[in-house]
Amino acid sequence: MSSPADSGLIQLGTLARPAVPPGQSAAERLHWERRARLLAWGGIAWHFVEFLIALVAGLAAGSIALIGFGADSLIEAIAGLVVVWLFTGSRIGSGHAERRAQQMIAVSFYVLAAYVGVESVRTLVNGDQPQVSWVGIGLAAFTAATMPLLARAKRHVGTKLNSSAAVKEASQTSLCAYLSVALLVGLGANALLGWWWADPLAAFVIAGVALKEGRESWRGEGCADGCC
Repeated sequence: MSSPADSGLIQLGTLARPAVPPGQSAAERLHWERRARLLAWGGIAWHFVEFLIALVAGLAAGSIALIGFGADSLIEAIAGLVVVWLFTGSRIGSGHAERRAQQMIAVSFYVLAAYVGVESVRTLVNGDQPQVSWVGIGLAAFTAATMPLLARAKRHVGTKLNSSAAVKEASQTSLCAYLSVALLVGLGANALLGWWWADPLAAFVIAGVALKEGRESWRGEGCADGCC
């Protein structure tokens, strides 16, 4: 039988409340809950903008990697809404809500992995060659530089709240940074070297990492890197 430390929560889904870090007052916890909501709303706003830019640029260029990156941005916005939902009203401090939040985020990863994986295979089989997208390259470069900062802030807050779901949502923001690097390589190789197949290969990276993150979130492993 696993111990409470295995997931960073006390019998998540069966008892009422996640474990609160020793020495944290009620006022401090309210502060971190407000910070979690603020960061989530900020991330949601940016990810919607990112989604629109990537989707329009991806459709214009026929880039499955760019479209997949846009889909990831939309899912990240949804994950941010899950965190807002988790730290609002009667769900605050609920172990059951925490577990449901983890599962909702996991499902979003699975949807992304399935869509991008299928479209990558279709692009390779059909030999669909995407056009150069300098807008996409600029978006990927900007995201690669800024998302680690947002992810670090979210992870810090999630750790203070001892929230596996919040830490996992921070991991999803980190994933955005990693995927933007893969996207930048794929789009750059296509633009500079004419390697059109680098685009669907970059999309495969996006799908593979999303699948891994989804599996970990479903298992409740979001606090494995220091939540407790």
